[in-house]
Amino acid sequence: MTTTDRNMMGKITFYEEKNFQGRSYECMSDCSDMSSYLSRCHSCRVESGCFMVYERNNYMGQQFFMRRGEYNDMHRMQTMGMMFDNIRSCRMIPYHRGQFRMKIYERENFGGQSYELMDDCDNIQDRYRMSDCQSCHVMDGHWLMYEQPQYRGRMMYMRPGEYRSFREMMSGQKFMSMRRITDMC
Repeated sequence: MTTTDRNMMGKITFYEEKNFQGRSYECMSDCSDMSSYLSRCHSCRVESGCFMVYERNNYMGQQFFMRRGEYNDMHRMQTMGMMFDNIRSCRMIPYHRGQFRMKIYERENFGGQSYELMDDCDNIQDRYRMSDCQSCHVMDGHWLMYEQPQYRGRMMYMRPGEYRSFREMMSGQKFMSMRRITDMC
């Protein structure tokens, strides 16, 4: 493994208690269920890479994007937009080189108005006069979608693929802004 390959891998360590105390679990890939390693997670340290963390097993529930850094108290993370206080699963986000492309649709099943994005959009209503986004097709890159303009509110990680219905995926959640994940973290 080359130094470049090592730099592109992610590493995150989860701790049962605040301030990196208690039992820990080190992860370098996706983990769908952390309950066999930890009874709870109240702090974590991202040593390299980027990760999405989830409030429930199997990458379900609320999500939060984490880049390199120390997160010593999950309860206090709510001030940064994290809407939950215990991590149950995580997904490593691979670094993407190249262009970013995503097509957003006003209605489910790729219906209604559509627009192709190649860069961040802080407000789809202002930019495209689009009041709702209910489906999308991510062709290139990895993206974060947010329920409110200006990259605020609940978020969802989108990797390449077709997403036919946000209503079915996220209990009616709407997305109003989206951002490319461009960091190597």
